[in-house]
Amino acid sequence: MDAERSGKQGLPSRHVTEGYERASHRALLYSMGLTKQEIDQPFVGVVSCWNEAAPCNIALMRQAQAAKRGIVRGGGTPREFATIAVTDVLAMGHEGMRSSLPSRDCIADSVELTVRGHAYDALIGLAGCDKTLPALMMAMIRLNVPSIFIYGGSQLPGSHDGASITVQDMVEAVGKHSVGALSAEELEEMERVACPSSGSCGVQATANTMACVSEAIGLALPYSSGAPAAYLSRDALCVLSGEKIMELVRNRIRPRDIVTRQALENAAAVVAASGGSTNSTLHLPAIAHECGISFDLFDISAVFNRTPYVADLQPGGKYNTKEMFDAGGVPLLMKTLLEGGYIHGDCLTVTGQTIAENLAGVKWNPNQNVISAVGNPKSPRGGVTALRGNLAPEGAVVKTAGIAKTSFSGPARCFDNEESAFAAVRDRQYEMGDVIVIRYEGPKGGPGMREMLATTAMLYGQDTSGEVALVTDGRFSGGTRGFCIGHVGPEAAEGGPLALLRDGDIIDIDVVEGTLDVRLTDDELRARRAAWKPLGPGRYRSGAIWKYVQQVGPAYQGAVTHPGALAGEATYADI
Repeated sequence: MDAERSGKQGLPSRHVTEGYERASHRALLYSMGLTKQEIDQPFVGVVSCWNEAAPCNIALMRQAQAAKRGIVRGGGTPREFATIAVTDVLAMGHEGMRSSLPSRDCIADSVELTVRGHAYDALIGLAGCDKTLPALMMAMIRLNVPSIFIYGGSQLPGSHDGASITVQDMVEAVGKHSVGALSAEELEEMERVACPSSGSCGVQATANTMACVSEAIGLALPYSSGAPAAYLSRDALCVLSGEKIMELVRNRIRPRDIVTRQALENAAAVVAASGGSTNSTLHLPAIAHECGISFDLFDISAVFNRTPYVADLQPGGKYNTKEMFDAGGVPLLMKTLLEGGYIHGDCLTVTGQTIAENLAGVKWNPNQNVISAVGNPKSPRGGVTALRGNLAPEGAVVKTAGIAKTSFSGPARCFDNEESAFAAVRDRQYEMGDVIVIRYEGPKGGPGMREMLATTAMLYGQDTSGEVALVTDGRFSGGTRGFCIGHVGPEAAEGGPLALLRDGDIIDIDVVEGTLDVRLTDDELRARRAAWKPLGPGRYRSGAIWKYVQQVGPAYQGAVTHPGALAGEATYADI
């Protein structure tokens, strides 16, 4: 049967299933139990990041089966496969964290190669932990086949001494224990109850931030990012996603029809309004890069600066993500922003309708305190801010949600890696008023741009009351809070100003003005740069981490590892 008669005209899978030349290909498909009808239908790849490493991903296999049922109902043939996931909480505080950010691009590459190699016509992607979410969205846009993203859902909160707790409380509990404010017995009690279900960290850290992005950018169904992983109602959303993907195939609606400049601005606005993760400033440029759209840290910052912070979510605020869902979820947040004129309502989504059409039936919920009206925000500016100055010519980022101070000045206390800084903080070898500097932890220098949550949470747990700041070319977890500035660029390994600092240099930070400076003249910086020498090649001289170092670009552009989409370039979907 030829492609036109089978309904595969213009679809990639025609190259695998049509014509006498593909008899051997069809033989393999028959061997797996497919019928002739199934072979003649569009092939939909269903990729999940399922693994047994952490609760973030453990429910994804179940949800993938639900999505496959929806595909079958819609007249498609699902083809399931898996990719990797690195879970940040488990990777944190040791060498494993070097794998985290590189895993994002590895995941996107692996999905691309699988879809290309087997000529799938569409894609559903299910993700749980931090880097897996942007990775799957990047792959969808790169391939440009009809695609729908599904978040695996967040974790239910635990309970300790009558109060709700999450893994965020556990990370900070370590800091409290280090200064004798929490006994070993109570620490053990907490760790046994803090994470009672499957799902990702139940606060507005990176996973939940990027889940919100998936709805705001139009690649996920409304409400799909909010339901906790343990809720079987998620399965109904997965079935619906499977049915909807077949509508996208029939209507030839592709990711690059959806992810436009305005859609990216919508995503940035939702991050700002929810006090989301600073990691979004890495992932949004990377997603834009796959479309051939320039949308860097400073473009994102412009959206942050004009968007009010209205969702009172942990770690900077009061409520967990289950409470956000109960209040009305991302659609309620987006409806509030739409009515205030802070997002574009005419952007297309995977429903086949626009943002405004999707939100038409959403009504304000007066019986909740999680989301404020835009006329009465927690702050007139978003919960994340970009900084720039002579210490960060390529920018830096700080999560302002939940911090009391807007400026800070103090002497630098410099460390050339996270481990030495963590040991100093653990042993309280710092003074109030210090600016702890952790350098050579950028994308190339780390390598891998590790998160500093172990150190920042230790500081927070020691109750430094905002009297100690931290500056790094590394990253922070979405769970970081306090006066912590990351993504400083150019990074130290590239000879950026961070590499030139000495203990005692005075650093000035101003969140309102958006500045990060060191009190050194241009001449002093030039003299130090002339005397500066790189640390050396480091321990990674082969393998995946070495390969990442050779390819990765600067943080303010998303730390991407390939040239991105080019204007007029044909995509995989056009083969």
